[in-house]
Amino acid sequence: MSMETKIVNNDIHIIGQDDLVLPHVFDCGQCFRFDPCGENAYIGTAFGKTVKISSENGKTILHDTSIEDFNNVWYDYLDLGRDYSEIKRVLTAGGDPVMEKAVEYGKGIRILNQELWETVISFIISASNNIPRIKKIIGLLCSNFGESHTYQGSVYYSFPSPERIAQLSLEELSVIRAGFRDKYILDCARKVVSGETDLEAIKSMTTPEAKKALMNIWGIGNKVSDCILLFGLGRCDSFPVDVWIKRVMEYCYFDSVPQTIKTISEFAEDKFGELGGMAQQYLFFYARECRIGVK
Repeated sequence: MSMETKIVNNDIHIIGQDDLVLPHVFDCGQCFRFDPCGENAYIGTAFGKTVKISSENGKTILHDTSIEDFNNVWYDYLDLGRDYSEIKRVLTAGGDPVMEKAVEYGKGIRILNQELWETVISFIISASNNIPRIKKIIGLLCSNFGESHTYQGSVYYSFPSPERIAQLSLEELSVIRAGFRDKYILDCARKVVSGETDLEAIKSMTTPEAKKALMNIWGIGNKVSDCILLFGLGRCDSFPVDVWIKRVMEYCYFDSVPQTIKTISEFAEDKFGELGGMAQQYLFFYARECRIGVK
């Protein structure tokens, strides 16, 4: 059954999209501005727009949104134009039992197409941090310095522009309680505004070039740059390695023998190729939820 969209009152109904499970998408560590708001429902903000998304009776519903916003924002954001059934078929075609389990466990994962500037700052904040605290810091950043709008009777905030952040002092920015990351956020914003860091130019670079350019930004290391490549630039050949991925790769592919990040990255590049980022998300969700490799 092919995907179909219907307008029902002020809602957009998506029918026939089996490769979209909301907890898999919003709880897999790729974005930080969508939160649960009831059973099988999430609400969040992207590109200055807020939407509640729910699932029921095989349908995905975007509540109180226009067809214009669906076409201009949410269709691409949710990556609805990509055939994830084919991606899962390719990843499991070799008979890899680990990938088969991971894909089945996280079968509804999709890689969101997020705004690059927001992704850069979000993953700078993510360094040496946990998801609840990352969400709290980003929420404070947006509520203090973003533009407000109303959705379903509540106030929400856009992600603040680099121009807005660049004019702040470290003392003013400290309200977000990001600790040592404040100086990285402020430095990045000022360099983007001055043109020293050109995010538009990075978009057109090859993946290795873009990774090098991102790692020139203060506060961005190997893992954070890979996350930005995957979640902010859509580079599906990028394979971020964090503690969960390291554990699952060592446990499942190296007989629990400790490996370096370089060894794991090279193995993933050879095994998964251009679908490395997709494989990483299935493995990450599977490892974290099932606590793979945790004694």
